[in-house]
Amino acid sequence: MIVGILLLTVFFTVLHTLWNKPVMLKDGMIDDVGHLLPTKIDRVVKGKEIEQLKKIVKTANLQGKTVSIAGQRHSQGGHTYYKDGVVIDLKSFNHVKKVDPIRKTVIVESGATWGDIQKAINPYNLALKVTQSQEIFSVGGSLSVNAHGRDIRNHSLASTVNWFTLLTPEGNIIKVSRSENSDLFPYVLGGYGLFGVILDVELQLTNNELYKIETSTMDYDEYLSYFKKNVLNNKQAEMHIGRISVAPDSFLDTVYSINYMKTSRKMTDSDKKLKEDHSSFLPKLALGMSRTSDEGKNIFWNIQYHFIDSLNGNYETRNNVMRSESKFMEFEDKQDTQVLQEFFVPVDEFVPYIDDVREYLQAENLNILNITIRYVEKDDETVLNYAKDNMFAFVVLIQHGKDQSSIKYAKDVIQKWTDITLDHNGTYYLPYYPYQSKQQMKLAYPRTNEFFEKKREFDSKGVFINTFYHNYGE
Repeated sequence: MIVGILLLTVFFTVLHTLWNKPVMLKDGMIDDVGHLLPTKIDRVVKGKEIEQLKKIVKTANLQGKTVSIAGQRHSQGGHTYYKDGVVIDLKSFNHVKKVDPIRKTVIVESGATWGDIQKAINPYNLALKVTQSQEIFSVGGSLSVNAHGRDIRNHSLASTVNWFTLLTPEGNIIKVSRSENSDLFPYVLGGYGLFGVILDVELQLTNNELYKIETSTMDYDEYLSYFKKNVLNNKQAEMHIGRISVAPDSFLDTVYSINYMKTSRKMTDSDKKLKEDHSSFLPKLALGMSRTSDEGKNIFWNIQYHFIDSLNGNYETRNNVMRSESKFMEFEDKQDTQVLQEFFVPVDEFVPYIDDVREYLQAENLNILNITIRYVEKDDETVLNYAKDNMFAFVVLIQHGKDQSSIKYAKDVIQKWTDITLDHNGTYYLPYYPYQSKQQMKLAYPRTNEFFEKKREFDSKGVFINTFYHNYGE
């Protein structure tokens, strides 16, 4: 009976659930996936080839227009547009130009998605070193936020870039690498589109290995020692993801762990096929129940447990691990929005950090739907560097109203959460809605002033501008 009611609830939930796509609104308005920053722009221009892109930038420059760069537009802080500006839509600039199976590299246009690359490299039994665990994002967008994923043996995405070409504010094209125009390399990667248009990029690849999935459940205060022993210091472990409970009955007390381990089992033809969606129907849809009630959150957490436990002993290729999991951003609602925030703390801060966050959040009423745990190695390459040590990342999915009162409440809570993170020598991620203050950004990113000064030096006319820069850089 309970299962029947659950399935029925889930069924009606999906009828009201749509992919929360960024949209172009009426009357020249544009929005991103958060639907909190609608902005009137001048126009959207679809980028298709290099000479056309050069002309767009030069024309905007002559007209005194600003230029913003958009891929799949899944950032949430206005990073892809600016008021009265020109938006270059790069989704059509998406060719995979060359796969080199000997050097294990791929050259691709920045509007391509990671799924486009996977389709091109999978026949060579090659895989990406670093990317998100969904293939839907654009290469240029991921480079601009210096993304990270489940891999625990590589750094953030910037570490896998050999070189890229950049369309500058003057409409010129330059090559940037660790040896050529090297001063720009750490600014453009993780630079949020403020230095120009990333055109072509050469990425390092690795072998498409087969992994055996191992799952575990534990109390939160056991997770750190478990992770160090069974994951970080285990040479057989290649990828990892965790989830910590947001259910009221076990709030920030229980962790599910999923490890992807090397195996001697040979890969079959069936293994090699790219899977379009390998997530479970029930846990994906049951998230809808957790949006509105504590009991729904408890049920959803228990469903996740059974789903994750069912994965134990399964096999998955590296390429398929880096493809769509449960699409937690499937949501569309007139009154509410779902937003992401992400916090990073040094690995050894895990337990005291969770204790402090729990103590604070239990007295608040923020509707937290999910917290995923990832591991990111220290990054010494980029200027806006979120991984200043070996860090745990906490990817937080939150729901709140679109009215100003709800936004203000969420901002207040997230700013306090950010303060707690900073107290634990942590940072937060910049691709999301700008709840944090300028001062918090400077504390999290000590090279903030240097970054924006370099931007103004390189782009003295302010050609490449977006709402993120307006909020934090001007």
